[in-house]
Amino acid sequence: MFISMLVSAFLSCFCPAQQQPFRSLDNETFAEEISVPGVQIVDVRTAREFEEGHIPGAVQIDVNERDFLEKCRIGLDTGKTVAVYCRSGRRSKEAAAILAAAGYRVIELSGGFLGWDGETEKSDG
Repeated sequence: MFISMLVSAFLSCFCPAQQQPFRSLDNETFAEEISVPGVQIVDVRTAREFEEGHIPGAVQIDVNERDFLEKCRIGLDTGKTVAVYCRSGRRSKEAAAILAAAGYRVIELSGGFLGWDGETEKSDG
């Protein structure tokens, strides 16, 4: 809840209505962008959602966890693009705004994993 309020305040105060601090991409463009070497793919859904299927090469960091940004700072390189996605696009936009405010270059899958038509990895468990 606090993170959502913080993101909303950031977006309303510092970003013009038509401009986001990150790029929101369709499936095709997102797929092209994540194929570039060095792009860090982050699934911001829960661990359970991630286990049910995810984009190959993605790491899971739940945006709803209190230590989301701390985990990102530990695990992600600020010098490389971060590509985020969630189930439908709502949580990934929230995560993208948080990461952009923290200095990351961020792209976001606008329609989320539900609309993803790329190959997915399935969990063995």
